[in-house]
Formats: sequence, C-alpha cells, structure tokens
Amino acid sequence: MSDSVYDFTCQTPGGTDKPLADYKGKVLLVVNTASKCGFTPQFGGLEETYEKYKEEGLEVLGFPCNQFGKQDPGSNDEIQEFCQLNYGVSFPMFGKIEVNGSGADPLFKHLKKEAPGTMGTQGIKWNFTKFLIDSSGNVVKRYAPTVKPKDIEKDIKQLLA
Repeated sequence: MSDSVYDFTCQTPGGTDKPLADYKGKVLLVVNTASKCGFTPQFGGLEETYEKYKEEGLEVLGFPCNQFGKQDPGSNDEIQEFCQLNYGVSFPMFGKIEVNGSGADPLFKHLKKEAPGTMGTQGIKWNFTKFLIDSSGNVVKRYAPTVKPKDIEKDIKQLLA
C-alpha cells in the first residue's frame, strides 16, 4: 500500500501517465470536479487560490468526475476547454475518473482512507470534495464540497510556511 500521494500515477486528459512524484516538495490541493454542478463556480476560486500561492509551492490538481448526478458528461477535451474558457483554469487537470465504488481511482481510494469524511465515512459525497496534501505527500485534511477555496487558504499558508 502506498504511503504518499507521490507513489501514484494518474492520467492526463490526453491519456498519458503523469506521476504525482513530479509534484514532490509542493503542497497539493486535490479536487474532484464537475462542469455542470452547483459548485462549478468554485473553479474560479480554485484558480484564484492557485494564482495566489503557486509561486510559493502550491499545486491545485483537478480530477473531473461524472459520478454525481452525471454532472461532467463531456469528453476530457470538452472538460478542459470548458474550464479554460469559463474560468481561466491554468492549474493541472487530469483525465476523468471515478472516486467511489469498485472503479474508484487508486489515488482517491488512498485519499479517502487517509482523510475519511464525517463520522469516518470513506465515500465522497459530491463534486468539489477537496484534499490538502503537505509537501511530503501526506494527506492533511479533507474539505466538504461546500467549503470554498478561499476558506482553505489559512491551512494552505500554514503548510507553505
């Protein structure tokens, strides 16, 4: 079993492998995203947070997911285009994944185990669940979809310090 998020490899929207070890030494905010969700405007807040702290070592990693209300039905290319055109997203987006169930991406299985939700539940309840990872690859905290990116900045600044 992996101890660090750096042990995982994920797929880019184009289908190539991207080792998360490429982000070693950075603070990561990993988010399961959707293009047609009530929380979709959080892309703007995620981009603002990324722009504000990327020079200090923050990376925001977006993982599109269509498991909640089928709110990200597009292809990887369509999702990328949507995020860039509507929210100016410049942080890395990955290929579409599942976060729950037997087909759950190994990274998200690890994140859920390391930072369970309310009352110890491992399942992700909805789009825009966020996981904060320290610069050593340890999962520090899980945030509900309702938590806005700006409300995580205090925790991000502590990890960047």
